[in-house]
Amino acid sequence: MGAGQRDALVDVDGVLVGHEQRLDAHWATGVTAVLVPDGASAAVDVRGGGPGTRETDVLEPSHLVQQVHGIVLTGGSAYGLAAADGAMRWLGERGHGVPVGADPAHVVPVVPSAVIFDLPMNDWGNRPDAEFGHRACQNATRTETREGNVGAGTGAVVGCVKGGIGTASTVLDDGTTIGALVAVNAAGSAIDPDTGLPWLPAPGLRRPDQAEIDAAKPLFGTRPGRHGPVDRPLNTTIGVVATDLRLSKAECQRLAVAAQDALARAVRPAHLLVDGDTMFALATGTGAALPAPGEQGWSERLDAVSAAAADVVGRAIVRGLLAAEPVDEVTSYTRLYPSARE
Repeated sequence: MGAGQRDALVDVDGVLVGHEQRLDAHWATGVTAVLVPDGASAAVDVRGGGPGTRETDVLEPSHLVQQVHGIVLTGGSAYGLAAADGAMRWLGERGHGVPVGADPAHVVPVVPSAVIFDLPMNDWGNRPDAEFGHRACQNATRTETREGNVGAGTGAVVGCVKGGIGTASTVLDDGTTIGALVAVNAAGSAIDPDTGLPWLPAPGLRRPDQAEIDAAKPLFGTRPGRHGPVDRPLNTTIGVVATDLRLSKAECQRLAVAAQDALARAVRPAHLLVDGDTMFALATGTGAALPAPGEQGWSERLDAVSAAAADVVGRAIVRGLLAAEPVDEVTSYTRLYPSARE
C-alpha cells in the first residue's frame, strides 16, 4: 500500500470536497461538504451519547434509497444541521438527486449530515446556516487538500488542544483507493500525556523534551475555550471514509464500523456520553467490485478493505491534530510540544 496522489479523500474517483468557514474575533466555525454528485452507496456508524445528525436513517441497508449525493460535516451543534439545506439546494440546482418526477429537474438530493459541538468557540448565535452549506458546495473541487482550521474543523478542539480537519488516502496493491476526511473534535485526548506523542504513530515526530511533557500534563482533563475554560466539553468527532470500489450499503457499513475502530485507537477515551461520534462510508463504484457475498474470497477481501479504511482514518485523525493552529486561548499540539518536530 501507498498513499494516493494527494494523500487526501479527493484521491477517490467521484469525490469532491469543499470548505466554508469563518474565523475571526467572533466566529470559529464552518462546514465541509463531501460531494458525490453522481451518487454513491453509503452507510453510517453512530456512537457516543450525544449525536447530532440528519438523514442517517435513510442509510439503513433495508431502506429504499440506495445512494446519497453528498455528506455535510458542520459546526454549530444541532443548529448547524441547517447547512445541509444549502447543500441540497446546490445539488438540486444542478439536477443531482433522486428523480421524483418526469422533469429531470425534479430531484431530491440525499445529503446525510453530522455536527460537532463548537458553540463556545463563537459568540452566541454565530453558527453555520444554509448559506455556509451552499458556499461549501460551490467551493468543492477534486483537488481540495487543506487541513487544520478549515471547514468543519475551524472551531474543533480535541482534549486540551485545538483540533481540525485531517485527510489521507491509500492505494491498495490492486489499485483500489481508500480515502478519509475527519473533523477531529472530542472530549477525549489524541495525545499520550506521558510521552507527548499522538496515540497513533506520526511520521516526522519525535518524543518532545521532558520539560515540555511535564509542563503540558496539568492541561489534560481541562476543557479549553477560546476565552478560557468552558463548563461543557467541545466534543464529537465526525468524518467520511470513501472508496472507489462497488459496494452495497451493507458492505459500506463495515467500512463505517472500521472508521470508528480507528477513532477509538486515536482518541482516548472515545464514544463518551458527551460525544456523538459519527462516521460515514461512501463507495463511488467507479472501480472494481468485490466477489458476491458468499463467494470465495468475499469476506477476506471486505475485511482487508475495512482494515485499510481503519488505517487511513487513523492517519487522517493524527494529521488533523498536527495541522491545527491555536485560536486565542486554545493552544495547539505544535505550540504545546515545539520540540516534537524532527
